[in-house]
Amino acid sequence: MAALLALAASLSWGVGDFLGGVKARVMPSLLVLAASQPFGLAALGIAVAVRGTGIPGDEVAWSALAAVAGTVGLFAFYRGMAAGAISIVAPIAALAAGIPVIWGVAVSGDHVSGVQAIGFVAAVGGSVAASLERRPQCTQVAAGVGWAVVAMLAFGVYYVPMHAASTQDWLWPVFLFRCTSVTLVYSVVLIQRLRPTGLRGHWPGLIAIGLLDTGGNALFAAASSHGLLSVVSVLASLYPVVTVLLARLVLGERVQRSQDAGVLAVLVGVVLITAGG
Repeated sequence: MAALLALAASLSWGVGDFLGGVKARVMPSLLVLAASQPFGLAALGIAVAVRGTGIPGDEVAWSALAAVAGTVGLFAFYRGMAAGAISIVAPIAALAAGIPVIWGVAVSGDHVSGVQAIGFVAAVGGSVAASLERRPQCTQVAAGVGWAVVAMLAFGVYYVPMHAASTQDWLWPVFLFRCTSVTLVYSVVLIQRLRPTGLRGHWPGLIAIGLLDTGGNALFAAASSHGLLSVVSVLASLYPVVTVLLARLVLGERVQRSQDAGVLAVLVGVVLITAGG
């Protein structure tokens, strides 16, 4: 059950992130967040009200911490996909799967298997290859890679407190996560005095982004209540496979062969880390 829920989370995140990256190319990333997230919050609010249980106090702090990391990661992810190729940015962000594994080794005394070690090498090496673009006179870092690294670190941090918040219950942590996230986003909107203009015609996509991103969070939290962090976080991190496939099929996105090989190595590495967990 935990594995299926985590894979469903990766599917929901993958589609939502693709749509978010596309929208971030025509409007500010912060505006994409501000316009889409309230729809997910509303859906969770209805679910919490219908269930009618009290707030579990132990989960508030963990949910808030996860929200800070997740919001920073999503903003950076959108910025990266707006600046560069989605096919490059998404797999680099997928390296976030390694952070919970490292956390488990450092804090819980987990052991990294040989297969996982190979997966780490493949993922890191592949991310380097995917990040570099060959030019006639030089080799340079591809556009959006810096934001992808920020997203990778933030998403990796997100998994740990979100798992801790969801060990007993999953609905309240996701609702508290989204409340905190929306508060953060709108605080920045007010500080920057960002005006919500140019949204006409984009609402169907923005609503879908909000619901899919929230759905991914909910499915990951539900998976966390049934499974181990090292397993569910890596399976949920397979969302870039969906995002990359959509970028290729819908946008016709193409990158250099060396970068394609790097993307493949990253995805294989993530699978190996999963297989060894």
